[in-house]
Amino acid sequence: MVKIRKLFSKEKIINALTSVGALRFRISHSSLVLASILFLILFIAFTIRLLPLRWGYHLSEFDPHVHYRLSKHMIENGFFAWTSWHDPMRWYPSGQNVPRFLFPGLAATAAFFYVIASALGLSPAPMYTSNPLTTDPLFNFCVIFPVIMGTLTCLVIYFLGKDIGGKEVGLFSALFLAINSSYIGRTSLGFFDDETVGIFGILLFILFFLRSIEPERSLRNGLTYAVASGLSLGYLFASWGAARYPLGMAVLFVFVLILLRRYSSRLFLSYSTTFGIALFIAVNVPKLGTKFLTESTVLTVFGIFLLLCIYETSSYIKTLKMKTVFIFCFLALIAVLFFMLSWLGYMTPLKGKFLSVINPLQRVGEERAQQLVQSVQEHRPAAWGTFYYDFGIGIFFIIIGLFFAVQNPTNRNIFLCIFGLTSIYFASSMVRLTLLMAPALCLLYAFGLVRMLSPFITIMKEVPLIPRRKVRLGGHVGKEFSGAFILMTLLLLTFSLVLPGPRETFPRAFTHAYSCTTIAAGSMPLKPPRPVADWIGGDPERPECVGALNWMRVNLNSKDVVAAWWDYGYWITIIANKTTLADNGTTNSTQIAQIGQMFMSNESASIEILEKYDATYVLVFTTFQGDGSDIGWGDEGKWRWMARIAGLNENDFGNTTEEGAWSWNEKGQETVIYKLMTYGKNVTLQGYSTIQLEHFEGPPEGYFSQTAGAPKNYGGAIPLVCVYKVKYS
Repeated sequence: MVKIRKLFSKEKIINALTSVGALRFRISHSSLVLASILFLILFIAFTIRLLPLRWGYHLSEFDPHVHYRLSKHMIENGFFAWTSWHDPMRWYPSGQNVPRFLFPGLAATAAFFYVIASALGLSPAPMYTSNPLTTDPLFNFCVIFPVIMGTLTCLVIYFLGKDIGGKEVGLFSALFLAINSSYIGRTSLGFFDDETVGIFGILLFILFFLRSIEPERSLRNGLTYAVASGLSLGYLFASWGAARYPLGMAVLFVFVLILLRRYSSRLFLSYSTTFGIALFIAVNVPKLGTKFLTESTVLTVFGIFLLLCIYETSSYIKTLKMKTVFIFCFLALIAVLFFMLSWLGYMTPLKGKFLSVINPLQRVGEERAQQLVQSVQEHRPAAWGTFYYDFGIGIFFIIIGLFFAVQNPTNRNIFLCIFGLTSIYFASSMVRLTLLMAPALCLLYAFGLVRMLSPFITIMKEVPLIPRRKVRLGGHVGKEFSGAFILMTLLLLTFSLVLPGPRETFPRAFTHAYSCTTIAAGSMPLKPPRPVADWIGGDPERPECVGALNWMRVNLNSKDVVAAWWDYGYWITIIANKTTLADNGTTNSTQIAQIGQMFMSNESASIEILEKYDATYVLVFTTFQGDGSDIGWGDEGKWRWMARIAGLNENDFGNTTEEGAWSWNEKGQETVIYKLMTYGKNVTLQGYSTIQLEHFEGPPEGYFSQTAGAPKNYGGAIPLVCVYKVKYS
């Protein structure tokens, strides 16, 4: 007891506290300012992506729901149980072989960090909202996960920009990416999709790969970065089909370095290590497998590797004659090898959707697969106005950044040019890929801005070394001009980034971020004043409306099969927990065509198709105005794609009037899609319908999301989800 008292005596405690108070962390003023600015940028990136929270806590769009389902399967059955998972609730009756159609990277990442967060007591708590999935803490973690990854990506681009042009370029790159509209759209609250980790992985791969080939680094350090770049690219292969893009960029970059005579043994070592590790991971991803090694994109990796082998081996040959003979023979061997692989059929071309990005004309046509691709809005080419909407006045700084990068062709600048130019081409080909363009142009934007302003900032910092009279006449004028130029540039940035557009209330990035998730908007392209209740409930002004998905989840039994257009498949399977015939994976175009045929047939023909698939309920979604006129956001706008994919001529069902509206003819009015939409609309607006349904039954056996005779609208639009029970003879 005496020893304890001596150990914790008053004098010793005071001395210990004094020594702690004497500690001083040495940090320079500039480092503190830099850290503060970077923290502020990351804080902006995080908070701006939380804005959809106003409309509820949901996953956005459609694909995030299937990734959540995969994460849940990993948590409940083990991380590797998914490799043998055959999901019977999707694409009934055959089901879906999940490993063949889904990348595991995103789901495994979320599941891994969820387990860690749960062990530390940091996982989100269950909620009891209109969305039944919020009772699952994993679901709540998946909703917030994109916000976290979007913020971390802004941190990665800071380090990449810093390597390219210094701390200033890094900070501006992080800021521009934090408020970029295209990137916000794919990393905001609830957007739990492959792109969440995809852009993060691409930037991490570029950062590590460019560091690994720096000649001034030690061999051990360079090899470490090469291993890190290989792991980053391998992680991309396990997470996103667009991993072929950074692979192709790296191959093209190395080929350009060879053409510029910048070959080095360090480049050979880094390239071999990076792609050796990445391709080893890729072949172990079930969706890719060993056949991935014979894909034309990957074969170019081997081609460049053999070319590097030629350079490395030829460096040990002394005579010019022997070196020429060796190079000629090796190149001939490579050509013969590729010819034989192609001739024997081992060289597989790119898949259709990737080839259609390179050649947009591949998407034009009347074949079923082409019609299916065309029916997706995000597969269409981007308009040039999209680029200006994302970057505003920054378009001009991007051009300046390209000029400075070409003018000073370092390895990093060459890669930046390739990244920028290729991303612009692919984004022009498919509007969805503006996401790939965002980080590349943010880097060019920051690089051009800093390089253009740096001479004027240098003038402002200069200390005059000439007599005072000459300072007034010469130096003072130079500083005035420099200050005015810097101020004018900042004002231009303010107009582009801070001030709202002509028809907007908030800044452009803020307006784009402040949009609700798709399900909270009722699958309508608008920003409603409150959550739309028709799919999932949650509207405080309509407490009686539980939503079609909640109704199916509670009232249908486990053996029921729901037939609907593929757009709503994921929602029905994951939220309503019911079996569907097709979903957003669009893996079976024949089955989608059968569903289209069912909707575009009369009741007698459609019931035969439904009976073949054991369907017990049919769901349709339509939108209209108070006077009954169609808007076109629901199946009343999608029926044309049903007809085209089914191989039918849409003009056989009606014609377009002089006012531009569609008028159904007698054949069109006999179709199931017309009768089910019109019946629901009539009941909603007037309480009854003159349409007689033979094989379909509405409430109380089915469900209508709007109250008969008292519809509620959102911004003038009335959404209606109708679930009909199928009546067989």
